[in-house]
Amino acid sequence: MPAAHRFASHRRRSPTAPCHSSAFNSASDMLPESTVLLLRRTFTLALFFATVFLSCLVLLRDVDSFRFLSRFPSSYSLSAFPNIFPSGYNDSTAVSNEYPLEKILNEASMDDKTVILTTLNEAWAAPNSIIDLFLESFRIGDRTRRLLNHLVIIALDEKAFTRCQAIHTYCFSLVSEGADFHEEAYFMTPRYLEMMWRRIDFLRSVLEMGYSFVFTDADIMWFRDPFPRFHLDADFQIACDHFTGSYDDVHNTPNGGFNFVKSNNRSIEFYKFWYSSRETYPGYHDQDVLNFIKVHPFITDIGLKIRFLDTANFGGLCEPSKDLNEVCTMHANCCFGMVSKLHDLRIMLQDWKHYLSLPPSLKRLSVISWRVPHKCSLDSLHSHAHGSPENSVQQE
Repeated sequence: MPAAHRFASHRRRSPTAPCHSSAFNSASDMLPESTVLLLRRTFTLALFFATVFLSCLVLLRDVDSFRFLSRFPSSYSLSAFPNIFPSGYNDSTAVSNEYPLEKILNEASMDDKTVILTTLNEAWAAPNSIIDLFLESFRIGDRTRRLLNHLVIIALDEKAFTRCQAIHTYCFSLVSEGADFHEEAYFMTPRYLEMMWRRIDFLRSVLEMGYSFVFTDADIMWFRDPFPRFHLDADFQIACDHFTGSYDDVHNTPNGGFNFVKSNNRSIEFYKFWYSSRETYPGYHDQDVLNFIKVHPFITDIGLKIRFLDTANFGGLCEPSKDLNEVCTMHANCCFGMVSKLHDLRIMLQDWKHYLSLPPSLKRLSVISWRVPHKCSLDSLHSHAHGSPENSVQQE
């Protein structure tokens, strides 16, 4: 109960208050008029200062309460407490970042300054959509729940940022004037290309801040902690649509939706070169350009160590990992359309839950396998690839 309220309640409960008032009036009748006036003025001043003092106490208490709430890192905004501050949750200021990116990365990073990053737009942020399945995979995966403490969701539009604030701890808004990524990004359209290249430039800035990162698309399910499967000597390692069997074979087909990058001078120069190469290869997205430049002499000159990740551990619908005992992540790649992607991702999660329910002896026998791709397929990939970009949607 606030101090002012306690004071008021105390006055209401006091049985002696009327007696004091009566005694004061009786005494005033026996004193000179000048003395009575002095006493009344003194009493009035004392009451005034007491009121001011109690008001200050209430104000200080409210300020301290605000400071306490501001220590919570959730999206670094009071909009994370919609039940307490309902008007702030719907206000347009809720989409602005309370803290700079570096502070958010520092809060979310592991001891070695590594963070997990994903991007999100309105289309994938809708309830019961991609982002919910993504987060669920962390919660039911093998030693993956704790990794949510290191995940930062980069929102590309206002609604995605608002949804992120409601469901996750670390959110950062990358909304800027003139850029509209709220709708589903249709494959190879100008908006799609702009979004992909903006992502590359943003990741370069993260490296320059001294943070290593695992970048993951939100349509990748995390079933096991991937860090034990990463190469210790690599600067840049990336998942593949097709894996040739050798981690250093440049003929591997990389997929930009999942990579682990260490922050150092080599990786920073590489990301600058990758981003600038969009002008050398206009009209291509980042993944195609990576395929072009992975054999460029510049890569050798800067000494960048590239490693390609085995699809046995980092699989996808293009090339599913065959053994659920080995899988770390599964990507809904080689898939067009939100409906098809959601359908196959839900089956993927069901298959994983079924696997978890098996006794250890049956798990070791690998008696079950993925039931996907189902609605997603290479046939649909090829049919859409020969259609117009407007009929094709994001495949990464």
